[in-house]
Amino acid sequence: MSLTSDSLPQRIALVHDWFTPRSIGGAELVVEALDRLLRDLGRQPLLASLVNDESYRKGSWFSEHAIRTSPIQHFPWGVSHVQQYLPLLPMAIEQIDLTDTELVISSSHLVAKGVLTSPDQLHVSYVHTPVRYAWDQMHTYLNRSALARHGLGPLIRWQLHVLRQWDQLSAQRVDHIIANSRFTARRIRKFWGRDAEVIHPPVNVHRFRWDSARDSNYLCVCRLVPYKRVDLVMEAFNHLKLPLLVVGDGPERSRLETLAGSSITLLGRQSHKQVERLMSRCRAFIHGGLEDFGIAPVEAMAAGAPVIGLGRGGLLDTVCCAVNGCSEPTGVLFPDQTAESLVQAVQWFEHNRLWHRLNPAKIRARAECFCPKTFVSRFKASLLRAWAQHQTYYAVAASDRTRPPGLLS
Repeated sequence: MSLTSDSLPQRIALVHDWFTPRSIGGAELVVEALDRLLRDLGRQPLLASLVNDESYRKGSWFSEHAIRTSPIQHFPWGVSHVQQYLPLLPMAIEQIDLTDTELVISSSHLVAKGVLTSPDQLHVSYVHTPVRYAWDQMHTYLNRSALARHGLGPLIRWQLHVLRQWDQLSAQRVDHIIANSRFTARRIRKFWGRDAEVIHPPVNVHRFRWDSARDSNYLCVCRLVPYKRVDLVMEAFNHLKLPLLVVGDGPERSRLETLAGSSITLLGRQSHKQVERLMSRCRAFIHGGLEDFGIAPVEAMAAGAPVIGLGRGGLLDTVCCAVNGCSEPTGVLFPDQTAESLVQAVQWFEHNRLWHRLNPAKIRARAECFCPKTFVSRFKASLLRAWAQHQTYYAVAASDRTRPPGLLS
């Protein structure tokens, strides 16, 4: 079957976990890119999610879209605190009726991939991560959970046990899985027993300048949540006594403020323009978390900044490590998720004055491998292949159904 855009159906659904102004990040940028791709192909996708509040915000990219939502939309505080209904979310996503569509594309970091489809519908799921706190990072989350510390640990563990069962089961219903990194693909294989194609998410690299003069500040930009391990970064820089700027907000902020030494400044949430300026001028970008992909380090490289990050997870797809003798290094990867390992990496970076030796133009060139144009091109090709295979299988199945009984093949 020909792989042309005209072969795609008109009735397409684009499903995401939730659309709220409280949660706008890399996953939402993927949905925006997919919506734009489908519209460029002449399709008007139906958007669906557990809840929606984002389309009512002035200036939102999909303010003119109609969003099909789950019953959680009408629950008390369902829109603003959708995650508080975690035990109900698997059932809730299954209540969204998409029977009037032929192709379903889900963008999933929690339950979106679990939307129900029929054998005649093709379901392609772009997976940002299998649920972190239900699988390999469960103990990290429980150790930081206030509810667990107040005696609800056994109940939470039971809920996560049930979520793991549904998560694995619902993954079997997806026809084609795309992972955002090789690390995510390995987790999908481990937890779901499924193979996944790898297509890195789009990063808007062209909004950054890469040719500004570097100052002496190190920079950390992320949401202040436990798995980002900003506490580890701050512990290292308290020891190093080097200037560190921390940009971001979140539930960890008050605790991190108590850990900050004299060389560390917490700036809180900053505008996009301010983040762009800080990235374009910092000596290096610091990242201590285990990421499924990690958009912020790629953005820092787009601004010409070397990255010093954990040598595990998604950063293995993006950062070329100077220590390993990479021909075009873009930073340094430290092996262990400890303050001591990070301290050694920064000391090596300082001793070798790598902010002078690493070429900002080549760092930027590496970041451009993850630009939106590349994502759109690869996703379009994958979608067309999946649809062609689905149509071929459907045509064969239809032929089998209409063959007279007893007719020899």
